[in-house]
Amino acid sequence: MSLFSSILVRLGVLPQKPIDSAKTSLSLKESFAALKYLPRFLGLVWQVSPAMMITDVLIRIVRAALPLAWLYTAKLITDEVVNLTQAPDAKNFERLALWIAMQFAVAVLTDALARANAWVNSLLGDKVANDTSLKIMQHAAALDLEKFEDAEFYNKLERARQQTGNRIALMAEALGQAQQAITIIVLAAGLIAFKPYLIVLLAVALVPAFLGESHFNGQSYSMMYARTPERRELDYLRYIGASDETAKEVKVFGLSEFLITRFKELSEKFYHENKSLATRRAIWGGLFATIGNAAYFGAYLLIAMDAATGKITLGDLAYFSGAFANTRALMEGIFLRFPSLVEGALYLKDLFDFFELKPTIRAPQHPKPVPKPIQKGFVFENVGFKYPRSEQWAVRHVSFTLHAGEKLALVGENGAGKTTLTKLLARLYDPTEGRILLDGIDLREFDPEALRRRIGVIFQDFIRYQMTAATNVAIGEIDARNDMLRVEHAAERSLAKSVIENLPKQYAQMIGKRFADGVELSGGEWQKIALARAYMRQADVLILDEPTAALDARAEYEVFQRFAELTQGKTAVLISHRFSTVRMADRILVMEKGELLELGSHQELLHKNGRYAELFALQAKGYQ
Repeated sequence: MSLFSSILVRLGVLPQKPIDSAKTSLSLKESFAALKYLPRFLGLVWQVSPAMMITDVLIRIVRAALPLAWLYTAKLITDEVVNLTQAPDAKNFERLALWIAMQFAVAVLTDALARANAWVNSLLGDKVANDTSLKIMQHAAALDLEKFEDAEFYNKLERARQQTGNRIALMAEALGQAQQAITIIVLAAGLIAFKPYLIVLLAVALVPAFLGESHFNGQSYSMMYARTPERRELDYLRYIGASDETAKEVKVFGLSEFLITRFKELSEKFYHENKSLATRRAIWGGLFATIGNAAYFGAYLLIAMDAATGKITLGDLAYFSGAFANTRALMEGIFLRFPSLVEGALYLKDLFDFFELKPTIRAPQHPKPVPKPIQKGFVFENVGFKYPRSEQWAVRHVSFTLHAGEKLALVGENGAGKTTLTKLLARLYDPTEGRILLDGIDLREFDPEALRRRIGVIFQDFIRYQMTAATNVAIGEIDARNDMLRVEHAAERSLAKSVIENLPKQYAQMIGKRFADGVELSGGEWQKIALARAYMRQADVLILDEPTAALDARAEYEVFQRFAELTQGKTAVLISHRFSTVRMADRILVMEKGELLELGSHQELLHKNGRYAELFALQAKGYQ
């Protein structure tokens, strides 16, 4: 749709046609509808600091009246100068000095209040940005794991997270618009009382510019909204193309040209889209500016003619021309910035949409206490689970008992459903069908946070936190991070102590290369750090997903010499592809294509001569 057609639609001359919201602009009705998010946003600002917001508003109210004071003192000065030029030889400059002193005071007050406003806005903006970021982090932490495995959720999260700077600007913009509106009302009252036609000329000059800017800002938002997935890809390409974590594979596989080409394709696509929009905006903006200038100078001519014919004084000429110019500039500013205000409000929609996402895994109204100690164990009853947006069952028809104090190993090929079972056990997901009981009580009847506090999990893809060595260990029980005796004891039991003590600053050493003075560890050293988290946890249930995958044979042997100590008196689930590790478990559960295939001790499964025996023989053959 052309800009001219869009304006006619907004004015109601042409009917609104069905449009693709990802490619074109928003209607005027949709623009005004977006403003409903502003009160809610200002409510968030109020919650952050009522005192600062009240101070900001009071300063703006005073500032809103100062342009009128400036113009009126200018009128008085002009008329006094004219009177003095027409007076006899004896001149009295007292009133002229008084009016100039008053205008000086207005100038000083204007500057002081502007600086005070900027200071308050800066502090309030920082507090709002920090508070909003905290709220995003807190809400994200409360959402289900499945949300983080959904691309659409990530788009919402990205838009909510990236617009922090825009929201600070939006706060100042919204309050500034209110301040200018008060000034316009004050100035316009004088114009309407004496020269009503000036308001008509203002409308003729400004309405087309307002509609044009609204059109282009709507297009800008729609373009940005549609680009979110590709923007994420662009950021990802930028990261893997120049990262210490990916540098080896990028060089070995010669990926640089591929990554650069894809980045260039996306970035140039965005550039040309922006160029097209910016060009059209500049052309139409220039046309509307010409109309505005014509209206202004036409009004200026009419006022000057009144002054020339003696209908008004030269002071009135200065006042009316100044009031008209200021009112025009302020109204133009409001009209032209209104679409950006709308655009900011539309981004608020992304923020509040994110906050309206609710977790499905929540504590019941009256949660039952998690058994302590666990008496019977976990029972899987015909459990089946599908990941969100997937039609394929990750696990299905799974029924077994994990007895209290038992060490259970999960065995199977990649994709067999082993890790999925551990996620269900920790209630990171709820079963799609069937149920899981703990001491005869459905897991859904417990507070999920209380349940997870009793479970320690070390996943194969554990996070390498770019923090101190002590904090990395304390991740297992972060509330005890200041208990250095406990941290050191956990590191000793996981064999991470020797790794940490060889670091320049030992437990205070920053590990990872993201920050200054950071020291990178080998994969095996990181794994020992991660295992220390399991000792730190002191949980009733331990889940270890490939806990020794990155360790050499000697380190693995040493770790599992302590495995019995780690799991003593605890219920443990161990996932491993190494049968030397698996055979240490009390029982072994064999998964295949998401279903339970075999269950028994190492000897029982070998005697059965089924899938486990086959896999064991294949691995043993590799060591011969």
